[in-house]
Amino acid sequence: MVTLYKGGAYLVNGTHIIAENDAAQVMAMTGKEVNREEAKKGTIAYSILEAHNTADDMEALKIRFDAMTSHDITFVGIVQTAKASGMERFPVPYVLTNCHNSLCAVGGTINEDDHVFGLSACKKYGGIFVPPHIAVIHQYMREMMAGCGRMILGSDSHTRYGALGTMAIGEGGGELVKQLLCDTYDVRYPGVVAVYLDGKPGPGVGPQDIALAVIGAVFQCGYVKNKVMEFVGPGISSMTTDYRNGIDVMTTETTCLSSIWKTDEDTREYLALHGRAGDYKELSPADVAYYDGLVYVDLSTIKPMIALPFHPSNVYEIDELNANLGDILRSVEVEAAKIKGDSAEPFLLTDKIVNGGLKVTQGIIAGCAGGNYTNVMEAAHMLKGKSCGAEEFSLSVYPSSQPVYIDLVKKGAIADLMAAGAVLKTAFCGPCFGAGDTPANNGFSIRHTTRNFPNREGSKPGAGQMSAVALMDARSIAATAANGGILTSAEAFADEYEVPAYEFDDAVYKNRVYQGYQAGDEQAELVYGPNIKDWPEMSSLTDHILLKVCSKIMDPVTTTDELIPSGETSSYRSNPLGLAEFTLSRRDPQYVGNSKAADKLEKARTAGISPAEAEPELKNIFDKIRAIPGNEEIEPLKTEIGSVIYAVKPGDGSAREQAASCQRVLGGLANICKEYATKRYRSNVINWGMIPFQMAQDAVFEVGDYIYVPKIRAALDGDMKAIKAYVIGDQVKEITLSIADMTWEEKEIVKAGCLINYNRNR
Repeated sequence: MVTLYKGGAYLVNGTHIIAENDAAQVMAMTGKEVNREEAKKGTIAYSILEAHNTADDMEALKIRFDAMTSHDITFVGIVQTAKASGMERFPVPYVLTNCHNSLCAVGGTINEDDHVFGLSACKKYGGIFVPPHIAVIHQYMREMMAGCGRMILGSDSHTRYGALGTMAIGEGGGELVKQLLCDTYDVRYPGVVAVYLDGKPGPGVGPQDIALAVIGAVFQCGYVKNKVMEFVGPGISSMTTDYRNGIDVMTTETTCLSSIWKTDEDTREYLALHGRAGDYKELSPADVAYYDGLVYVDLSTIKPMIALPFHPSNVYEIDELNANLGDILRSVEVEAAKIKGDSAEPFLLTDKIVNGGLKVTQGIIAGCAGGNYTNVMEAAHMLKGKSCGAEEFSLSVYPSSQPVYIDLVKKGAIADLMAAGAVLKTAFCGPCFGAGDTPANNGFSIRHTTRNFPNREGSKPGAGQMSAVALMDARSIAATAANGGILTSAEAFADEYEVPAYEFDDAVYKNRVYQGYQAGDEQAELVYGPNIKDWPEMSSLTDHILLKVCSKIMDPVTTTDELIPSGETSSYRSNPLGLAEFTLSRRDPQYVGNSKAADKLEKARTAGISPAEAEPELKNIFDKIRAIPGNEEIEPLKTEIGSVIYAVKPGDGSAREQAASCQRVLGGLANICKEYATKRYRSNVINWGMIPFQMAQDAVFEVGDYIYVPKIRAALDGDMKAIKAYVIGDQVKEITLSIADMTWEEKEIVKAGCLINYNRNR
């Protein structure tokens, strides 16, 4: 079904795969000498990166993007940061969408206050403003901004437009701020992995099924981590561009850096349909292209899939799950028990086995992955003349944009869905991040959305509430609905139905989207609501630092959703200190208090009060530090104090920078881990002035311990491979920390204390 090549591979003439150790065969086919380094330049990714690189060195890229995009959870903080750093205008098209308008029912005026701020920013700085309910962020960018050979940066992890020939990257807000200040996105040249698509998807198999099959194959082994996934092969032509978009957006869940697809006539037709035929150009690998790995996908063998809680990589064929319900579901219950912790009532899935089938609570088809035209049309076809039933199962459908919604109405799909009992809603990302359609306690939801992390659906295990999500394709969700909520593969209802051609009508965009690029008015005022707050002041890095361990997480992976939960926390999304109160609230409720205690000591230090006087235990700590050779003269007033989180592998998931900024405003000074799950989380840590330590050995410290790191500024100027540090407990234990490669600018940002300070200093 999905095969991973060991080592690299050559692709000859776009169709012949040759293992890297068989270069002689490449020479025999082409009649030319084979040079691997030259063949690396034959990828689509190389040509796009080269065109956007402002540096002479292709190994150390300095990228400028063609456009950017943010939604209303992130754009206030980005604009505030850029403004504080001296921004005067948006130098590239910058689209602010409002698809995360999560506070329609709660939070008073907060929700709309952020939207008003966003519109005022577009008027002042020259931006593009998409009002609530008009389009989800990535659908608007597909329809109106993506184009062949372009690069787009977004402050959302699912910024992916590869199927339209655009290399798009999801990053934290700090990276967008750099672009707004005409700085660059600095990254080592990434590996490029080919995803070779062969064959044709079978009836009932949708883009989510293909995506989940690939994610299941590559995530655990890190096959494409921080690499570019380049989709090639004859199987591409078997799918429409709308279908390809549904696969492409899910590449984020592989932990890749970006994605790009070979383009063809269908790509041209998609862009022409959206009034942008001039944005098309053919993108294809050179006659000989070398890839650092290759994922072979036989589309014809892929079956309808399901990703069970609590990760998109926890995949099974639906038929396989239905044949082994008890065993497989019990394994999920074991994981659920770890998440819920001590509770009189555990979260159960086996209690939903009814007459040999799995009874589902809820179905959702939504957002940039599920709400596409093709997905909803197929779901409507399966449900036409059928019923979702009058039991507990419910189905909600969120088309991804108003233009998509309009055509679904014209085609009769909306009427068919509503008649079957589905509830139709507007373009909204809520089901993807825990701000809408949260199931009842012990509920089980199947969703064509992007993620199914713990509590991603909005439940609160700490309050005794827990539900869970499985990811599925819209087709199988519709089949399940047609079968009364019993989990069902789409193959049971599939036929030879062909989706009618989509008809795009941009009238709503012309009437409602504010187009202000290059038309900013510097005299215009930003409109602030009462919950929009400036960033607090942050200290610059001292020569020596003292870290208090405020949380220690030994899970194999820690997601950004655990670091800062989504959902109702968004009521403070534009209030840094207010939002920070929720940091690790569902994973380690003691963290906020622990970190505030350390921050209190730092605030005393910056006010000229010795921390050893503010906290009696520190006198003993500093006495022990002075006993370390070479540190006899250590001065508490010149030693920055901050909190540190230890996690084995933090940062899987969302690009939202608040996972790092919340730590920082609470006094966070560093992270320590074995490895970072994603580049974007590590970038956020750096941009917020925290040190991204790694440690190969086991953590020999506990919450409440102090870690002293001498000469840290000097260490940042060195190779950073072996940094001496000391755990100050009953005994002093030496440990070795390290920091992976950082650019000169990143080192200076950390020294300055955060990106804002760095820019002010400049």
